[in-house]
Amino acid sequence: MFDYKQELTRIPHKPGVYQYFDKDEQLIYVGKAKDLRNRVGSYFNSPHQLNGKTRVLVRKINRIAFTIVDTEIDAWLLENSLIKKHQPRYNVMLKDDKTYPWIVIKNERFPRIYWTRRYVKDGSRYYGPYASVGMMHIVLDMIRELFPLRTCNLNLSEENIQKGKFKVCLEYQIGNCKGPCEGLQEEESYNQNLANIKDILNGKISVVNNRLKEQMQSAVEQMDFEQAHTLKLKLDKLGNYQSKSTVVSSSITNVDVFSIASEDSYAFVNFLKIVNGVIIQTQTLEMKKRLDESDEELLALAIPEIRSRFKSLSREIIVPFELDIQEDENFHFHVPKMGDKRKLLDLSLKNVAYFKKERLNQYEKLNPELKTERILSQMQKDLRMNVLPQHIECFDNSNIQGNYPVSAIVVFKDAKPSKKDYRHFNVKTVVGPDDFATMEEAVFRRYRRLLDEDQPLPQLIIIDGGKGQLGAALKSLRLLGIEKKVTIIGIAKRLEELYYPGDQFPLYLDKKSETLRVIQHLRDEAHRFGITFHRNQRSRKTFVSELEQIPGIGKTTVEKLLKTFKSIKKTREASDEQLAELLNKKQIAAFRAYFAEVE
Repeated sequence: MFDYKQELTRIPHKPGVYQYFDKDEQLIYVGKAKDLRNRVGSYFNSPHQLNGKTRVLVRKINRIAFTIVDTEIDAWLLENSLIKKHQPRYNVMLKDDKTYPWIVIKNERFPRIYWTRRYVKDGSRYYGPYASVGMMHIVLDMIRELFPLRTCNLNLSEENIQKGKFKVCLEYQIGNCKGPCEGLQEEESYNQNLANIKDILNGKISVVNNRLKEQMQSAVEQMDFEQAHTLKLKLDKLGNYQSKSTVVSSSITNVDVFSIASEDSYAFVNFLKIVNGVIIQTQTLEMKKRLDESDEELLALAIPEIRSRFKSLSREIIVPFELDIQEDENFHFHVPKMGDKRKLLDLSLKNVAYFKKERLNQYEKLNPELKTERILSQMQKDLRMNVLPQHIECFDNSNIQGNYPVSAIVVFKDAKPSKKDYRHFNVKTVVGPDDFATMEEAVFRRYRRLLDEDQPLPQLIIIDGGKGQLGAALKSLRLLGIEKKVTIIGIAKRLEELYYPGDQFPLYLDKKSETLRVIQHLRDEAHRFGITFHRNQRSRKTFVSELEQIPGIGKTTVEKLLKTFKSIKKTREASDEQLAELLNKKQIAAFRAYFAEVE
């Protein structure tokens, strides 16, 4: 039975396109959204607000698929292409491609830029189609404000301009054109503006930003502050323009795009089919690994199967890496490094990564052991271990200016805290603030005891500190003869570097990696546990040391007093009769005399 609440948990708060399928796996509706989860949820969370036809649609939904994109523009374009391709029953039928607007840069001298509904193969450059006329006009108006170009349809050949056939018009007078018709603007300057416009339409906004910043800096150095201010206004306006389109390059005529994401037991393959610059098919499929197949092997198996299933005859296949498949005249593989095709590959990679994450989260909710196994496997790989780190121990030292030094050890089993196994140590052999010696003593005492009691050693030991603390801990392991039986690393707080014995350079893990998160959790837990114990020890010893200053009262008596009265304050407030239960008359007199002098 369809569980919409469960479906909603896997849908992200991102722009994209959603697709509804019925029980026969027929696509019945395609929609776009700025926020996929909120939009899809609105169909189910407020059914009383829906009209009759929409309520019928909702009752027929048996599966939801979605594709995330970069911007709302991309969502419009993808929705448009999917509806025209599949013509879902509950969608209003869209018009033909030719009725949707394009932005065109005309193939002529001093090219014009304008919008059109006619796609003519005359060498001009087309961007679109735009599913939203309003959005297309926003883009076009912004471009015209930033970079003035001519709007007339005059034949601005070099001969006509030299003969003085044309006069500047009102557009020149109000600053919307720089007058190339009278030779007031050189072709080189005009083409520089045109290059910026092409970059914006191709999504290369950062390139234009950097170019404008360089020009502004140059204007400031030449004391041309008016020009610098004009360029600053352009930068501000460009900064407000966030949209870049990934799926609008009309130069990509018929291409298949494949990407893959995998883990130990599963692999996920995303497929995008692009025709005339727009996506007409999108699908992510799951593969169950049988052996330890590589991504290259899995993708090589998936491509012919998916192309057969969707009857694709595209000659160009975009993939994320080289494949060991013999090409022929019917198809060839391409691994793009930049440009529009790279953007399409990045979009496919983004979708397959999200699909993998959500599907694994579903599996792990049903079977928590899978998550534990995956995390431990990733830790084994990241930390270059030969075994799974099912048992991890982490050490931390605490002291204040060398006083009351203590060490704490926390234990994680299967990547989770095992608090019953936490231990702390009062340092016995170290005098003064010597953090290295304190670490050496704690590690030695811990594993001497495990060996004496024939208890299992951990697979991984983590030392909270850099090379010095790691070296001290390793010294103890060598004395015990177990340095080859465990993996030991140190973690430095400042940059989260991981140090290995004998390695000159530290290891840096991805800041978002689960391996680093587990290590940080261990380190923070050891610090918390150590600090708590240290505070308790410091408080108790502070109290004891003060009461032990009283003549005739020893350590054992002090402990009895604190156990009975709980604090020094309450001990001082006790009556002589109450104190007489623990002290003799001479001790009571000394007690009163001591605190009389203190006051």
